[in-house]
Amino acid sequence: MARHQGPLSADAISAVVGQCVCANFRRTSRAVTQVFDEILEPCGLRSTQFIILASIGADEPTTHGKLANALVMDGSTVTRNLKPLVAKGLVAKTRGGGSRLLHLALTDAGRQAVADALPLWEHAQSRFVDTIGDGRWQDLRQAFAATVEAARQSPPARER
Repeated sequence: MARHQGPLSADAISAVVGQCVCANFRRTSRAVTQVFDEILEPCGLRSTQFIILASIGADEPTTHGKLANALVMDGSTVTRNLKPLVAKGLVAKTRGGGSRLLHLALTDAGRQAVADALPLWEHAQSRFVDTIGDGRWQDLRQAFAATVEAARQSPPARER
């Protein structure tokens, strides 16, 4: 990549903002998250909380590390997001059979919270899929998976 000498023009900076992979994904993520959060609001969960609960329920008991890996989150972010779910009694933390690993599982209240949120989530999901079309959604899902894989294979700059 060429190094730029001197100050950049507003047009050059605008081009960076418009083309930036990270900025475009984050902008898209925020827009979608806002809609899902608004639709899920009556059940008292944010979209991130719903996905954490659903991810735990889909692979329980699970560990903190497995959950972080599945959600592509760092450990401290998972810990921070789990705190209110544990405090509300939706997630139980236990030590598994002599293991030092902490296991996560949904409580009965957590399972009920997912069940209560599911129709709202389905509404939000179908709103997007119906708008963009199922074929395009399937293409996007494949593109998202490939993007995550590429990001995981790309070493951070400090390792290059």
